Amino acid sequence: MNEPFSVRVTVRGYETDVQGHLNQAVYLNYAEHARWSLLQAVGISQTRLVGQGVGPVALETRIRYLRELLAGDEVDVTCVFEWSGGKTFRILQTIRKTDGTVAAEITAVGGILDLKLRKLVADPREVFKELATDLAPLGM
Repeated sequence: MNEPFSVRVTVRGYETDVQGHLNQAVYLNYAEHARWSLLQAVGISQTRLVGQGVGPVALETRIRYLRELLAGDEVDVTCVFEWSGGKTFRILQTIRKTDGTVAAEITAVGGILDLKLRKLVADPREVFKELATDLAPLGM
C-alpha cells in the first residue's frame, strides 16, 4: 500500500491557547487544509466543483486528542478516503509530529451536495472520478 497523502504544517504561536497548546479548533483547520491539498493535488478545485453544481459537505467529525502541540512544532497531516458505496464517505486523518508521535486522530464523514437540489448526490465517487486527474490518492 502507498503512503497516505500528507501535508506538513508548522504550529504558529497565534494558534495556541493560554496554556500554550494548539487551540482545539485549529486541529479542524489543519485537517481541512490537508483535505483540500489532496483534492488540489488530484486536479479538483473549488471552482471545478462549483462548476459541476456540487460541493463537499461535512456531516460528522470526531477528534481524538492524544498529545499536545506547541508553537513551532512541525506536524504531518495525513488524509485517507474510505468509500462505502453509498452517499457518504469517510476521511481518516492523523496529525503526527515529525518524531512520529501521534498528536491527534480525526475521522470525518462527508458527502457531495447537489447545490441546486440541496441533497447529497447518490454516488460521490462518480463526481470525483469525473473531475480527478489521479484517482489513487482518493483510494480509487
